[in-house]
Amino acid sequence: MGATKLSGMQKQVLSLYRGFLRAARSKPTTEDRKRIETVVSTEFRKNSKEVDRKNFQYIEYLLRLGHKQLDQLKSPDMVSISSVKIN
Repeated sequence: MGATKLSGMQKQVLSLYRGFLRAARSKPTTEDRKRIETVVSTEFRKNSKEVDRKNFQYIEYLLRLGHKQLDQLKSPDMVSISSVKIN
């Protein structure tokens, strides 16, 4: 069974997702970790269904937004994230 070849953008999205999960593991309480993992999983799944795969500008925008949110989440003072509606 051969592995599927991923595009550069797909690799960036997966890397960002993994980064969020790693940041969640660094939080002090199990409740915080679970909340973060739930929000991240929900947002990534929602965007995978709603965003057109050929809309590269919007995907790049979401990647930039995600990196900013990840940088904030990595701060020791930040214990949770929330979902943001973007139109």
